[in-house]
Amino acid sequence: MITLIKLEITRALRNKKFMFFTVIYPSALFLVIAGTSDTTSLVPHTHLTMPLYYMVAMASFGSLTAVLMGNSERIAKERESGWVRQLRLTALPGRGYVVAKIASAAVATLPAIVVVFVVAAAVKDVRLDAAWQWLALTGAIWAGSLVFAALGVAIGYLASGDAVRPLTMIIYFGLSILGGLWSPTTSYPQWLQNISDYLPTHAYAALGQAIELGGAPHTKDIALLVGYLVLFAGAAAWLYRKDTRKA
Repeated sequence: MITLIKLEITRALRNKKFMFFTVIYPSALFLVIAGTSDTTSLVPHTHLTMPLYYMVAMASFGSLTAVLMGNSERIAKERESGWVRQLRLTALPGRGYVVAKIASAAVATLPAIVVVFVVAAAVKDVRLDAAWQWLALTGAIWAGSLVFAALGVAIGYLASGDAVRPLTMIIYFGLSILGGLWSPTTSYPQWLQNISDYLPTHAYAALGQAIELGGAPHTKDIALLVGYLVLFAGAAAWLYRKDTRKA
């Protein structure tokens, strides 16, 4: 299993197209969205400036891209090509393949987070009150990405090679936009805000926003993410067993 994990991590890091969209793309979006924003104006109904808000939002978006897009498409295509079936003929336990996919995607999230932070600090002069906040932000965003890594695995076992990309894109953009990663949800109609409050992406971004304000993540957001992790991981496990019986 360790060998497969190393192989998956190496493959992810060598994929230039994948690394562009997970590392460079979120930083570029941060510059486009927050580049011309006022560094002192606050996001409505928050105590965060626009650069602070979008720093966490784009770091979260980059992590989401790495774990969701990477896992779903790779797994669907490897199932279709017969690679997953070949691995089942080896001594590799079923959970080993899933763990390897999550591990490779999780490794790719770290550069995405760090590059967004560096760009925000260098270009928009974003500063936090304490050094521990940078480490806490990195840890919270990285840990929260595991929720979407599990979702990516589930989608990869749910959809075929042809259907996985449109399905993933719908979920990817839907969660990003409705969850407030592209714009503050405070600008949404009240009924849409009510929906957004219970989406995993909204709770995910809220982890970092709470840390930026010098506090601890809210219990509700942590509970939501844990609940979604259990749901997505359970779905991935069930779909994996179902796929095994069909193979």
